Amino acid sequence: MQDIKDIWQQRYDQDEYIYGTHPNDFLLQQAEGLAGKKVLCVAEGEGRNAVFLAKLGCHVTAVEIAPAGVDKITNLAKAEGVQVEAIQADLADWQWPCSHFDAVVAIFAHFPVATRKQIHQSIVTTLKSDGVLILEAYTPQQLKHKTGGPPKAEMMMTTHSIEEEFDGLDFQFLTELERVVVEGRGHNGLAAVVQCIAVKP
Repeated sequence: MQDIKDIWQQRYDQDEYIYGTHPNDFLLQQAEGLAGKKVLCVAEGEGRNAVFLAKLGCHVTAVEIAPAGVDKITNLAKAEGVQVEAIQADLADWQWPCSHFDAVVAIFAHFPVATRKQIHQSIVTTLKSDGVLILEAYTPQQLKHKTGGPPKAEMMMTTHSIEEEFDGLDFQFLTELERVVVEGRGHNGLAAVVQCIAVKP
């Protein structure tokens, strides 16, 4: 079975930005007020969201498992004239700083079932008091659309799983819906998603 790191390395190891260079629409809507804040982007891929946040004036740390992804984050930041701290790491093994970030951004950050709950609780731990989680992910209903996302329903999320796995946060907004997602050729078309805004007390 191919390793997760190898899968993403193979996908990102090309000149094309598979998921485009523009930020996710949900993040775009929710980013007001983040300027000057310390923000962590998890499973950041090729850097589109991290660079957008850096251009807003955020101090951005982006963690990505694939070295080719980290290279793309760095290159995109350089091209846009901003700084992003890009770290190559498996989030299941990363040393998460405690109560460190003002916000965590998780956009289509789908993890293996064996480590997902651990990573989600680490996100809670790394947020400061009053820190915010901004999350968008695919739900199992996405399998019928086939417009992006993991191939297995168990790797996707629902409002119920998010409430359970991010125990310790206060949910300000949490909903499942269908919307058109156009992010490069990797995400393109009608999609079934869950969106979440949650705050650490």
